Amino acid sequence: MNPINPMDVMDTVRLNFNPASLMLLNVVLAFLMFGVALDTRKADFMRVFKMPVAFACAILAQFVILPAITFALTLVLDVRPSIALGMILVACCPPGNVSNILTHRAKGNVALSVSMTAVSNALSIFLMPLNFALWAGMHPTAGALFKSISINPVEMLIHIVAIIGVPFVLGIWVAQRWPAFTARFKKPIGTISFVTLGIFIIAAIAGNWKYFITYTGVVILAVAIHDALAFGTGYVCARLFKLSDYDRRAMSIEVGIRNAGLGLVLIFTFFGGLGGMAIVAGVWGWWDIVAGLVLATLWGRNPPVVPDNVETAA
Repeated sequence: MNPINPMDVMDTVRLNFNPASLMLLNVVLAFLMFGVALDTRKADFMRVFKMPVAFACAILAQFVILPAITFALTLVLDVRPSIALGMILVACCPPGNVSNILTHRAKGNVALSVSMTAVSNALSIFLMPLNFALWAGMHPTAGALFKSISINPVEMLIHIVAIIGVPFVLGIWVAQRWPAFTARFKKPIGTISFVTLGIFIIAAIAGNWKYFITYTGVVILAVAIHDALAFGTGYVCARLFKLSDYDRRAMSIEVGIRNAGLGLVLIFTFFGGLGGMAIVAGVWGWWDIVAGLVLATLWGRNPPVVPDNVETAA
């Protein structure tokens, strides 16, 4: 009798996350998006027209190049199908609002970062499920696994609208309607929701510790390379678009920081906590922030030359 290859188990094992916790995680993520929107202004969207080259670069890097590079990376590394699906899903996720904090630490263009986060999250409501279905569906090894899981794309879209779109629109409306409330509570709301999301990610890992202990060593290499490529994609694209170093720092961090929390929600909701996918998203959730913090700190030691007439964060 042939021994069972532990790597094969990743494509079948299901991580545990009870329905009540999953519901609460959805609420926390929606609250996080609400906090992001409280810090978003009409001017952040209007900045698209003032900096069309930078935003064209951001959209191309996040929604086209990063998923394509991720697709190629899964083939080069020859990872298990469930790991490939997890990597593709994370690549298709919108940026996290921690990118704004890291851009500030890196002494990059925070105003551009805030605007890119707002625009990218708005576009992701519709582009994320389409992008994921496209790249996952045509993957030579993960495609069969993806197609074997019964997923209603309309249901996924509705779910994304509910936890990203609705809180985002509501937050912008509240910020416009009650500016005094917004000024007082936007930072506490953002901090509480971010910390709570971190606790849920830790809880998801702790509740499935034996799987993370067994497979993290395999996954972490793929995540580390993937994350480095994500940061590099933003930087190289910005350089090709002839953006300043000030803007390149913001672009690199914006493309490199992905909302792995959203990925976890979708994995547990639509993929039943599929092992390889959940482990990738869980590892990415902390690795991404640590790597981004290191990069931002190194950049922060060498302030860029800020171009004349550039718009900075208020």
